[in-house]
Amino acid sequence: MTQSHTLPVPAAAPVHPVIVRITHWTNAATMLMMISSGWAIHNAYPTLPFLFPAAVTLGGSLIGGLQWHFAAMWLLVANGLIYLCYGLASGRFRRKLLPISPRAVFSDLKAALAGRLGHEDLSRYNAIQRLLYLGVIADGVLVVASGLAIWKPVQLRPLVMLLGDFDTARLIHFGAMSIIAAFLAVHVAMALLVPRSLLAMIRGR
Repeated sequence: MTQSHTLPVPAAAPVHPVIVRITHWTNAATMLMMISSGWAIHNAYPTLPFLFPAAVTLGGSLIGGLQWHFAAMWLLVANGLIYLCYGLASGRFRRKLLPISPRAVFSDLKAALAGRLGHEDLSRYNAIQRLLYLGVIADGVLVVASGLAIWKPVQLRPLVMLLGDFDTARLIHFGAMSIIAAFLAVHVAMALLVPRSLLAMIRGR
């Protein structure tokens, strides 16, 4: 008499490993602190001729905004370095974000506008997602570099000159921050439209 044995089914690999989920949510929290405290700094020393409502700023004044901004900055940089090092060392960036081509982006954009862009396989990014994620990573590097330039303009004078001058570095920093804020708005909207993607970033699967 033979006895049958059922082999265990291997667990599926998580869509997002633990380190990705932790750095993702840490980055989300620190970016909100950076943006809202940055708006408080802007209101105290306007880069452009308008002010943000006090209700959406963090710190309440120039000193308070700077304190929050610098506190969040160190956490953002450390968290970003962990994310970048993991993405490069593990090959996740290569697997998730490459290859990408203008033809693929155009094709997926047409499908998205027609409401035909599928999201069945959350482990694979479409061309639009790849473009946006690559773009926001590059923009993150720019916002950190320009932020360092306006924080230490004397010590980092070559970086300031590379960006133009102090005032231009401030405009670049503000513009890069605005791009990240717009990305966050689109990112949240898409997560609400595809709730499975939000659950995957919380549970991993």
